[in-house]
Amino acid sequence: MAAVLLLISLFVFLLRSLPTPCVSIGDDEVLIEFKELLLNTSALDSSWIKGTSPCDNKKKWFGLQCDSKNVVQGLLLGGVGLSGDLDVDVLVSLQGLRVVNLANNSFSGAIPEFFRLGALKSLFLDGNHFTGEIPGDFFSKMGSIRKVWFAQNKFSGKIPDSLASLKYLTELHLENNEFTGPIPSLSQGTLTYISLSNNKLQGLIPESLSMFGPGPFQGNPDLCGKQIGRECKPAASVEKSEGSGNTKWIIIGLVVVLLLVVIFFKAKRKDDHFEKIEKENLDETVKMHIQSSNYRSMSTRTSIRLSRKGRSRSGIDMGDLVVVNEEKGIFGMPDLMKAAAEVLGNGGLGSAYKAILGNGVSVVVKRLRETNKFNKESFDAEIRRLAKLRNRNILQPLAYHYRKEEKLVVSEYISKGSLLYLLHGDRGIAHAQLNWPTRLKIILGVANGMKFLHSEFASYDVPHGNLKSSNILLTANNEPLLTDYAFYPLLNNSQAVQSLFVYKSPEAILNQQITPKSDVYCLGIIILEILTGKFPSQYLSNQNCGTDVAQWARSAIEENRVSELIDPEIATAKDSLEMMEKFLLIGAACTVSDHDKRIDMKEAIRRIEVIQT
Repeated sequence: MAAVLLLISLFVFLLRSLPTPCVSIGDDEVLIEFKELLLNTSALDSSWIKGTSPCDNKKKWFGLQCDSKNVVQGLLLGGVGLSGDLDVDVLVSLQGLRVVNLANNSFSGAIPEFFRLGALKSLFLDGNHFTGEIPGDFFSKMGSIRKVWFAQNKFSGKIPDSLASLKYLTELHLENNEFTGPIPSLSQGTLTYISLSNNKLQGLIPESLSMFGPGPFQGNPDLCGKQIGRECKPAASVEKSEGSGNTKWIIIGLVVVLLLVVIFFKAKRKDDHFEKIEKENLDETVKMHIQSSNYRSMSTRTSIRLSRKGRSRSGIDMGDLVVVNEEKGIFGMPDLMKAAAEVLGNGGLGSAYKAILGNGVSVVVKRLRETNKFNKESFDAEIRRLAKLRNRNILQPLAYHYRKEEKLVVSEYISKGSLLYLLHGDRGIAHAQLNWPTRLKIILGVANGMKFLHSEFASYDVPHGNLKSSNILLTANNEPLLTDYAFYPLLNNSQAVQSLFVYKSPEAILNQQITPKSDVYCLGIIILEILTGKFPSQYLSNQNCGTDVAQWARSAIEENRVSELIDPEIATAKDSLEMMEKFLLIGAACTVSDHDKRIDMKEAIRRIEVIQT
């Protein structure tokens, strides 16, 4: 009997020692549980349905990125108005999760415990209302992370030292917060972009960040270092004698005299003394390969490295490139000539190429042809006016080079590429992100940019002049940036002017007439292109390819078939179909052939804004 009791006791002990079996919870249940604590989830309600497959190709849940095995890899919920509690504990069950994008929502409070998602590669929390300090060891268990975007929140305290241990880190955005203290020693060779501007950081900028120039550190008055040209104060104050004070003023006086001498001689220098940038300096290649383009969908891009031979005989100095916007650092013509370059294309206004500067900043250099209308002073005034523009949907120039035969305009390179490419060329992850909320954000951003330009340049014949999807660049958060605007006054009355997209408007084709309403026509084409997903034939000279979206929209509206115009990829957002149809009607009103019957920009913007109220 004792033996039996002993066996029973041993059996019970073994049962208790065995691990509790895990109950497998489906991804749908995990995501529904995650959603239940969120607020303002209307963007998710129509597709996040318990019992359905989140990765079903035909009815995939909104905002998810899945791999070929239907495993959830990305939670892409940026810019859809979410708020509430973020339950990271639930997301731990999504073992394939690699990307979390919750940018531009309304989350607040302390940062959630995203460090529990150790396999994450990208974490986008920018544009929310998070507050408080981030623990110093927050990233210590996130060894796989590559992209950290925490900009435009209200984080305070020190920047976490554990960021320095992330050996794969490529992008770090911490700008527009309230971080204090020193910058950690970030020495990763993988780091390609960093922005720490507009915080309250203090002390010496690490030597390891010298390659990034001054731009990433602006707006921190207590930072010092050679990157921003500000010497660090001695740790202990030294009592200055009266003699040292006199020496200081003598030095200042000498510097002022020297500056006056330099200014005098520069004033005597004539425009014709500018050294020419010989054509072979930009076009002669050492190596070449073809790859897909970020900026254009219908063409290839050539990668080149500028000829060393061409650079050595150019004789161009720093003064030949005029920096009008220092947000991305200060650079000169030698920096451009030394940089590896990629030819992005050859458009009607001239060719363009991408260059990566020594400080790590990537820029686009446009070579403008047929711009001899203005002398150097007038051209300088126009470019500086563009550089002073401040609007979230406008890309300003950074620098320019002037000579009589040719002008260069330099602007920031936006890596995600153009709307044209993402709509019609890329069928990968970036294209998959063009859901209805994203497309709506793009329409509203373009409208905001056009409203600004038509106010800023109200006296111009056409305030923009060249609005088309290839000239709309998208940031990582899908915020549209308008480019190639306000060039019309700079161009000669030549073939270059005819290449502007406003000259594809009916009034330009029939009567060679353009007005601010020609910009309205271009805006209408954009709206129809975004909603239909069709490539507009209006972009092509012979119109033998693509869809005449303006005529198609008119016919569908007249026959009460408006819903047929909507791109099937966004038609699944059934609760937004009515809004989409309203935008289609605006697009049609903007593209009316009769110039006199077409609405003006003010009315177009008013109708767009009414839909959002």
